[in-house]
Amino acid sequence: MTEVGRGVPRRALSRRAFTTAATTAAFTPFIASAQAAAPPSEKTANKPDGGTRRITLYAEKLPDGQLGYGLEPGKATIPGPLIEMVEGETLEIEMVNNLDVTASLHVHGVDYDNANDGTRMTNSVVEPGERRTYTWRTHAPGRRPGGSIEPGSAGYWHYHDHVVGTDHGTGGIRRGLYGPLVVRRKGDVLPDKQFTVVFNDMNINNRKAHEAPDFVAKIGERVEFIVITHGDFFHTFHIHGHRWADNRTGLLEGPQDPSRIIDTKITGPAESFGFQVIAGERVGPGHWMYHCHVQSHSDMGMAGVFHVTDADGNMPPGHPMPGHSGMSH
Repeated sequence: MTEVGRGVPRRALSRRAFTTAATTAAFTPFIASAQAAAPPSEKTANKPDGGTRRITLYAEKLPDGQLGYGLEPGKATIPGPLIEMVEGETLEIEMVNNLDVTASLHVHGVDYDNANDGTRMTNSVVEPGERRTYTWRTHAPGRRPGGSIEPGSAGYWHYHDHVVGTDHGTGGIRRGLYGPLVVRRKGDVLPDKQFTVVFNDMNINNRKAHEAPDFVAKIGERVEFIVITHGDFFHTFHIHGHRWADNRTGLLEGPQDPSRIIDTKITGPAESFGFQVIAGERVGPGHWMYHCHVQSHSDMGMAGVFHVTDADGNMPPGHPMPGHSGMSH
């Protein structure tokens, strides 16, 4: 899995569509997810300790004045590609700046020295037409001298430009120069599909109001959501019909795990979190809304749909199928 699944543009949420779906469901026998779906994935992260990987990331122009990062020339996206690491790995990212302005790559959550900060203050930027290698390092939890525990790098993080528009990258972030980073701990359960939701001011993934991406999964698939916030506003991520543990992975480690179970989480600028759910678990196939639960924000279009199909990939009635799934790798 090297890249986040992409949502597709959709029409404004229709109350009639949801009402129709609910009415139809009321007359459809419920099939328990255990009967309708294959067992969820239990693949785990299991890469050798240490080691260095290298990738190339291109910063490029997109239509309508937007900007994006991509793994190949001409394939920039918003959000940028999902980058994944396992604790102990080092990643060397050669950033190629195909823009006509200076840009950079700044990361959250992992280790880097001053020369890899991606800011003008440290002169670690990339001029138009130039390229530069940024080095990110990760580490596993350990014990500090004296006995305290040093946390590891595992978590749901993100990267973004830090120089376009202002020395804080305000223009670059607003125009789409951002993407997700996931750092796994060895043994972490891997998902079948991954979806990224970025609240960027009053848009989701820089799409216009009422055109937030839809996501599709089959019932029983293990789905990972990565949620990031940029801009000037606080938002509240909520997804219907599904819930997760408010911890590093979103998964309970056992029956006695005290982690709070939630279906809504407040997220402010530069915050990020993630979680895994089993699509349709205990609720079945359906069209499950996700949205910012700040009422005025959702009313203004900060809402999309997580479509859970049956085991054969058939969409439940009452809502149009997106043009293509195209949403996971």
